[in-house]
Amino acid sequence: MFAAGCVPGAIVLTQRLQSLRLVDAAAAIPLAIVAAMSAIALGTRARRRSEFTLGRVGGATAGTVGRWLGIVGLYIAVTAALAVGFYGLLTLFE
Repeated sequence: MFAAGCVPGAIVLTQRLQSLRLVDAAAAIPLAIVAAMSAIALGTRARRRSEFTLGRVGGATAGTVGRWLGIVGLYIAVTAALAVGFYGLLTLFE
């Protein structure tokens, strides 16, 4: 959940604070990527552990939800990185 909300939260923060610009929200992109990769890895590990123990330890549903939230967070972070990259190209040739 943190990975999926990291970049949108940074955007809201830059809108609320007058001293920050929207481009400053790009600082949250690496944090979102690391959090998303961790969520994907931990979700996959939880699902495998549940399958290995034939469901006795539980956690299959939580692992699936965590993995999907990690995928959504990674998608948001990569999209934000592409947007910042294209913005940088546009301002470079301005």
